[in-house]
Amino acid sequence: MNTLRFSLLPIPKFFFLNGCHPYKHRHNFSVSVNASPRPFRVILMAPSETIVAEYAKSNRSTCKACSKAIESKTLRLGLVSKDKRGYNVTKWHHLSCFPLPSSHSTSDIITGFSSLKSSDQEALTKLFAGEDQSEAVCKATEEIQNDQQESEESDSKKRKLSTSDVKAGMNIIFSVSDVKSSYKDATLLPKWKAFQTIIFLERDDGLQDSSKVAAFDFDGCLANTSVRISGSNAWSLMYPSIPDKLQSLYNNGYKLVIFTNESNIERWKNKRQAAVDSKIGRLNNFIDKVKVPIQVFIACGIGKSGKAVTKEDDPFRKPKPGMWQLMEQYFNSGITIDMDQSFYVGDAAGRPSDHSDADIKFAEANGLKFYVPEEYFGA
Repeated sequence: MNTLRFSLLPIPKFFFLNGCHPYKHRHNFSVSVNASPRPFRVILMAPSETIVAEYAKSNRSTCKACSKAIESKTLRLGLVSKDKRGYNVTKWHHLSCFPLPSSHSTSDIITGFSSLKSSDQEALTKLFAGEDQSEAVCKATEEIQNDQQESEESDSKKRKLSTSDVKAGMNIIFSVSDVKSSYKDATLLPKWKAFQTIIFLERDDGLQDSSKVAAFDFDGCLANTSVRISGSNAWSLMYPSIPDKLQSLYNNGYKLVIFTNESNIERWKNKRQAAVDSKIGRLNNFIDKVKVPIQVFIACGIGKSGKAVTKEDDPFRKPKPGMWQLMEQYFNSGITIDMDQSFYVGDAAGRPSDHSDADIKFAEANGLKFYVPEEYFGA
């Protein structure tokens, strides 16, 4: 018998160890366990925490246990909890790395269990029942990797970017030959280009790609604007601390990126040039004001809430994840983004006074930490 001695400080979450009751105060205690070459696993769970299972949408997530990347399309398990701001935070794990709760069950506690392949459901059932799972896990992983390889081989000439909305069933293919110097009938200013329903700043002077990305909405977050007034000068800084904050991020190795919706560019067919000049003019003037290089993506498409009748949401318009994924896959020099250090700031957080929840859902769809502007910049 081996004896393990623990000393616990006060912690905000309940600590479960092989079914023990939670401790809320400092305690010293001993636990005796049989010596075994197979380590036991425990999980820190608060009553509000849940477990979610899904197939990884990309290879950008990192396992919180082993710190290695979780490959796209492989089964991953996440522990979901709320941070101090009340937003959901998911800590993803490889199937073999996930710490098991003391009470084992599957479909009753795992969100997304019913949407998994039958072989993966079986693997999870055995895993949570405490059975030897190595063979089942390896088999499920091998099947998914084979599917991924076949998909990549069939598209060797062009890289495909899939949205996280499985129901949309859309694949976006980026091609340099599709990049234009105008958006439909509107001419773009120098350094600005268009791709499908996106207008983007090709390369701001001094911009450096990075594994750390600080991303922001524009209207209502960085700039105080009005939908009733157009023009490149019709804006002001949302918070006086913005220039210093952005300069500090840039000096600390962050790449600054703006993701903004602007459906008026699509709607105003008879005044499209004016809408383009107004939006791009404001962004150019903002960048000149803060004196830091920034990458910019403007989603011009219309969502289901727009007046125009569309069969489905534009894949680039927030809260769809298309703009972020386009940047990540094609506009960051192939550098893997550190999701633990990267974040997104936006004002559309679904609060009673907000016009929508597009920003917070955009952050959630891409696995980004989220802040509202008054929290990040300080009102």
